[in-house]
Formats: sequence, C-alpha cells, structure tokens
Amino acid sequence: MIRLVKMRFRKEEVENFKSIFRERRMQIESFPGCYSVRLLQDRDDPQLFFTYSVWRSPEDLGKYRDSELFKETWELTRALFADKAEAWSLEDTMI
Repeated sequence: MIRLVKMRFRKEEVENFKSIFRERRMQIESFPGCYSVRLLQDRDDPQLFFTYSVWRSPEDLGKYRDSELFKETWELTRALFADKAEAWSLEDTMI
C-alpha cells in the first residue's frame, strides 16, 4: 500500500521541515510494516512537498498513525504549513 501526502509550507519554514524529516526518516522507516519513505519537492514550487511511503498493509499504516512517533512528528510538521495537507492511500495495481 502506498501513502501519498501533499504538504505546502510557509516559505520561511521549508528548511525547518527538511530538518524534521531528516531527523525522523529512519525512525519512520524502522516502524513495523513500513518498507520505505521518500520526500519529494516540487521543482517549480519549492514550498510544495510530497511524502511517498510504502506500507505492508493499511493496518500497519494505522498503527503508525496511532503511534507517539507519528503524533509528535505531525504536530511539529503541521505547525509549519501554509495550507491544509492532503493525503491518499493507494494500491499499486500493476495493470
């Protein structure tokens, strides 16, 4: 299962967000059921980011979202937003 999260940050907070992500990426990837997490930044809009994470199952993602790691990380991250985040849970259909 893939989780895609779109986030726009205030210009002055972009580097703060990158620092938070660098500090916590390995902890997120080490969470049971997480295969990988990537951070993508828009080429034309440097305030726009996406996280792309791959999970074994929706249940594993749910356990992560209920964890203290997620709650703390999300609280720090959300404080830097310029707009409301958007998120999608996707299946790789490989058709």
